[in-house]
Amino acid sequence: MTARAIRIGNASGFYGDRAAAFREMVEGGPVDVITGDYLAELTMLILWKARKKDPSAGYAKTFLTQLRENLTECVNRGIKVVVNAGGLNPSGLANAVRELATELELDVSVAHIEGDDLMPRFDDLLAEGHDFRHLDKEIPFTDAGVTPVSANAYLGAWGIVEALGAGADIVICPRVTDASLVVGASAWWHGWDRTDFDELAGAVLAGHIIECGPQATGGNYSQLAEVTDRRYPGFPIVEMASDGSFVVTKHDDTGGLVSVGTVIAQVLYEIDDPRYLNPDVVSRFDTASITQEGPSRVRVTGVRGTPPPPTLKVAMNYVGGYRNTMTLVLTGLDIEEKARWAEDQLFEILGGKDRFDEVDVQLLRYDRPDPTGPADSTAHLRVTVKDRDRAKVDRAFSNAVMELFLAGYAGFHTTTPPSSASEYGVYWPAIVPKELVEHAVVHGDGRRQLIPHPPEVANPPREPLTQETVKDDDEAFPSSGGQMVTLPLGRIASARSGDKGGNANVGLWVQSDAEWSWLRDSITVERFRQLLPEAAHLPIRRYELPSIRSLNFVVVGLLGDGVASTTRLDAQAKGLGEFIRARMVDVPAELAPDA
Repeated sequence: MTARAIRIGNASGFYGDRAAAFREMVEGGPVDVITGDYLAELTMLILWKARKKDPSAGYAKTFLTQLRENLTECVNRGIKVVVNAGGLNPSGLANAVRELATELELDVSVAHIEGDDLMPRFDDLLAEGHDFRHLDKEIPFTDAGVTPVSANAYLGAWGIVEALGAGADIVICPRVTDASLVVGASAWWHGWDRTDFDELAGAVLAGHIIECGPQATGGNYSQLAEVTDRRYPGFPIVEMASDGSFVVTKHDDTGGLVSVGTVIAQVLYEIDDPRYLNPDVVSRFDTASITQEGPSRVRVTGVRGTPPPPTLKVAMNYVGGYRNTMTLVLTGLDIEEKARWAEDQLFEILGGKDRFDEVDVQLLRYDRPDPTGPADSTAHLRVTVKDRDRAKVDRAFSNAVMELFLAGYAGFHTTTPPSSASEYGVYWPAIVPKELVEHAVVHGDGRRQLIPHPPEVANPPREPLTQETVKDDDEAFPSSGGQMVTLPLGRIASARSGDKGGNANVGLWVQSDAEWSWLRDSITVERFRQLLPEAAHLPIRRYELPSIRSLNFVVVGLLGDGVASTTRLDAQAKGLGEFIRARMVDVPAELAPDA
C-alpha cells in the first residue's frame, strides 16, 4: 500500500474532445496516471459503423494521435495511461500502441481488457432464456424484432488493477464503466481489497466527477459569475487518498475553477438513483460531504459503499432505420396558419403521414410583434420523417418539401438545400447476470488472465429514496409565513442536466440550509412536471441528496430511444437544466438574492 495520495488526471471527456488536453495534462504538473474517457452510448454505434467499413478499426483513433505526441514524455516522467479508447476493438488498439512504441524506440508494456463484447454469444444467450429486458420499458429484446449491432457489458476495475500490478504502462479498455478507470488506478496504487467498499465507493464518485473533463472545472456550469477566469478550463485531477477521500483540483495557471458548485454539478450529471451501481460497489453519492479546501481545491469525504449488484449493465444498439429532416422558415404574420398549410400541403404531396414509420413536426417560434429585423420575425417548421425504407425518407421527402417553393405560403424558404436520408440507431439498456460475462486482461507478454467477479456479499435492503411529501395546491410554495416573490428558479438554484439513454436527468442544488428547506419542500414531482410541460405524461423519479442540498429528477423517455434516434432539438438534454432555471417560481422574500 502506498501512503501518499495518487494524482489521476483525466484528459478526455468524449471521442473528439480537446486534442491538446493530453499534452497539457502531461506538461502542466505532476500526475501519476492519466485517464481518458472516449466512449458514450452513441460512440459505440459510431465505432460499429467505422468497423463495418474497416475491420481493423473500431477504436478511438484520436487517442493514438495524442499518444504519438506524448508517449515519450509519459515514459520519461513515469506516467501510467489508462483509457477506454479500445471501444469495440481493444486488442487492435493495443497492437497499434505497441507498434507506435516500437517506432518511437520506447520500451512500453501495453495490456488490454476484454470480455465486454457479448455479440459473439448473443443468440446463444437469448436461447438460454436471457431476455435482455429493456430497463425502462420492461420489454424483452425479442419483442423488438431486430438484430443488435453492438452489445457490451459494463466491466469493472479489477482487470485494470491486475494489469497495472503486472507492470503495464498503458492499459487499453473496452466498455468498462467510466468510473472504473479511476477505481482501477486507485485500487492498484493503494492495494485495496475487493471488499473495501467505502474506499471503492469514493473512487467511483471521483471517477464520475472527472470523467467528463472540464465539466468539473467550470465548463457547462450554470453559475457564470463564479467563473472569473474565462480561459479554456484546465482538465480535472483527483488526488485519491488511501481511505477513499479525495481532492478535486487542476493544474496551476489553467482556466476555469474548481469549486463546491462545479463538483456538485458533476456529481449530479447523468445519474439516476444516487445509490450509484457499479460492477465493484454501490457508491452512495447521497453520503458525500463536499467542502472548499483552497483555491481550485475541493475535498470530498464520507462516501459510503455497499456490495455490488449480482448483474452487469449491457448497452446495446440496433439500426432503427433511416431519417431525414427539413426545416421550413416562416416569416412575419400568420405564423400558425402558414405552418398548418405547409404541413397539409407537404403530406398531401407525400401521400399522407401514415406512409412513414414515424413523423415529427415541430413549430419553433423565434418571432415577436413589430420585429426589428429578420432574426426576430421568423419561426421554423421542423419536419422529420423516419422509416425502415430509405427511399421513402431520402430525396423523395426533401424534394417534396421544395415543391412548396413557389406553391406554398408567402415567403417560403428552407434553412438547407434538399437533404439525404441518414441511418439512425436505437439504444437498448439491459442487464445480465455477471457470471455470464468473462472479464479478462491480456498482459503485455500475451498472457491472458481471467478476472473473477466480486464475491457475493449480502446487501442491505434498498429502501426507496424517492419519497416526498405531496402537498395540496394551496400549499405548493411553503414559506415561513412571510411575503412571497416570483422570480426565475435559477436565481435560487443551480442546475446540471444530461442524458442517460432515452431518459434525461436534471440535478438542482442550493447553497444554504434555508434554500434547501424551500427547494426540498417546494419542488415536488408534480411541481417539476408543471415546470416542464413536455413531461406532462412521462414518469418522473425524484431523489434527495441532503448532504449536498440537492435534488435529482429523472424524466423517463424524454429522449425517446436515445440520442441517435430522438427528434428532440436538444438531443442530449444539455440545456434542459438551464430551461428549468429560467422558469418562474414563488419564493419566500427572505430567500430572494437582493433580500
